Amino acid sequence: MDPLRFIETFTERAAIYCPSLNDTFSAQVRQADPRFADYQSNGLLSFAKKNNSDPMILANQLLEVMQKLIEKDNIPLSVDVAPPGFINFVLLPKFLEDRIVDFLSLEGIRQLVKNSQPPQQVVVDYSSPNSAKQMHVGHIRSTVIGESLARILSFTGSSVIRDNHIGDWGTQFGILLMQIKSIQFDIMSNDLSIEHLENLYRQGNARFQQYPSIKKEVYKELKKLQKGDPENVAIWDKINKVSYASFQKIYDILGVSFDHLLGESFYCHQVERVYNELLEENIAEESQGALVVFHPEHDRFNTVPFIVRKSDQTSNYASTDLATILYRVERFQSQKIIYVTDTRQQDHFQQLFITTQKWFKSKKYDLPQLEHVTFGSILGEDGKAIKTRSGEPISLEVLLQEAEARALKLVTLKNPHLEKSERIEIARVVGVGAVKYADLMQNRKSDYIFSWDKMISFDGNTAPYLLYAVARIYSIFRKAGIPINSFEISIINLCDQEEISLVKKIISFPSIIRQVRTDLSPHLIANFLYELATKFNSFYKQLKVLHNDEVVRNRRLSLSLATLNTLTTGLDLLGIETLEKM
Repeated sequence: MDPLRFIETFTERAAIYCPSLNDTFSAQVRQADPRFADYQSNGLLSFAKKNNSDPMILANQLLEVMQKLIEKDNIPLSVDVAPPGFINFVLLPKFLEDRIVDFLSLEGIRQLVKNSQPPQQVVVDYSSPNSAKQMHVGHIRSTVIGESLARILSFTGSSVIRDNHIGDWGTQFGILLMQIKSIQFDIMSNDLSIEHLENLYRQGNARFQQYPSIKKEVYKELKKLQKGDPENVAIWDKINKVSYASFQKIYDILGVSFDHLLGESFYCHQVERVYNELLEENIAEESQGALVVFHPEHDRFNTVPFIVRKSDQTSNYASTDLATILYRVERFQSQKIIYVTDTRQQDHFQQLFITTQKWFKSKKYDLPQLEHVTFGSILGEDGKAIKTRSGEPISLEVLLQEAEARALKLVTLKNPHLEKSERIEIARVVGVGAVKYADLMQNRKSDYIFSWDKMISFDGNTAPYLLYAVARIYSIFRKAGIPINSFEISIINLCDQEEISLVKKIISFPSIIRQVRTDLSPHLIANFLYELATKFNSFYKQLKVLHNDEVVRNRRLSLSLATLNTLTTGLDLLGIETLEKM
């Protein structure tokens, strides 16, 4: 058995790595000592306290079982017990030397982390901006977290479909249509911009909120659009073309791509099927002119209806979201659908998932696994939602431009001798990478404070720090006069403690990926990469990589290459480009 799997089985994280506890090794242990399952699920020390037992006695009993299995399967691992009942695992050098070879190629790493389970068909639904509005700083979270999760799931063997569910069919279009017509704005003008559209919406929404009489006009225009009125459809189409071009500009900067941009409008002709089937199965009912679903069995929503069609007979988010799930199952054969949105939408998605479960069970449709990946807010240094001085959301395009400008100043200060074009390209990678990494290094469930000084720094847990570690390794190979792609890997006989420490960190990467695949929390990769870069910097400072002894030099170059492959793989999974020179 793989020693790392052995260790994972005996740690408190085992529930993450081996949730079913049904592999051969776990079964052997449970058979040898039935208490193992309790030790594992509760933690040995907690179990001992709960049962008024001596943890040292329990640990030694478990040690006996483990040592027999280690000897039986010839696992390159030693185990001992330390007070007050800790079980220590030591990977033997032979294993470290054999395993590090897998990290000397990118394909080797991929094979180590690839999911052993049958591949799933997974839809990742992320970014999802609204038409007629600029993407603002708040959109960075859904976009970069979703892109990272799509990359991680694909890398570990799932078949991933990236779907950008654009908001292009809601009430905002009734407001826009009303405003455009009331001021006779020439929407077909060739110089129409996303800023024009956003201003029109802002003006129209102010009237919508202030004057109740306007609301009738708004819903009248929205209903005409949803019924296919040619004039309204033409205006709507123009708005979307301008909006999509604006979004794509941001996605190009971020290096984000989608398989589909199926907005709410795509499902406008499919919602009738949803209404009919929910009524046929007695899941939905008419209430005050609206079509609603009640969940009396649910403590939180027992009196809160899930409105799937509004009282004016127009569709809403619930309508199109239900139609979207059905489409994804029937068209994409989706087995899992992941929604990446902010925490404030939790209630909507809980009701959506409960309704879908009832509907699919009643119709005997294949129910996919539905998961809502939530995230917190980005705050300014005052602890409040980050905004411009005028109180408006910060444009994402402006934010990214600012990141590149700040990175250019930093790069110019650090390497003024580089050609300007080279500095600009480095600044682009560093600036965009810094914004992405500052977001991805956070536990996605938490709010975080946006700080330029921290994210653009070459010190600490930042993208520039990691990118510099990558560039340093390329520099080592250039100094050695050896192209990385043609480097002949040597037999690795580990001698120095710094070498062993670096290898131990590198080979833990697959365990991190397996955990992220389960938790859908990219910050675990970011934290690992920072620790690895720090470990490599210590290795580089303490030991001479380009040693006079050829055997030592080749061994340390091999370890540098393994570090490089692991860093670049991890950064790519986060959607961050790397550089060979900084």
